[in-house]
Amino acid sequence: MSVAGAYDTVVKSPMGDQKGTFTVVPADDGTFTGSMEGGMGSMDVENGKVDGDKLTWNMDMTVPMPMKLECEATVDGDQLTGNVNAGAFGAMPLTGERKS
Repeated sequence: MSVAGAYDTVVKSPMGDQKGTFTVVPADDGTFTGSMEGGMGSMDVENGKVDGDKLTWNMDMTVPMPMKLECEATVDGDQLTGNVNAGAFGAMPLTGERKS
């Protein structure tokens, strides 16, 4: 099954649950583009890579403070699970469910 789609996501952050929509648009070369949109704005996917059902990518957060996020997730059916590594704040669990 393709990893493509839009996922309703929750990141368990030190500031509470951060809900958003994570969009994955795979290319034919093992990469993907997309974005994470939520209550604190939108972040574009950078260096998105697809390896089977595993995704790795980076995002540049600007609110509430500038920080590079390193992310990884696995897609199993319509479920997405992984982590968002926020530097000194450590790894925050990421879960999601495909909505389209």
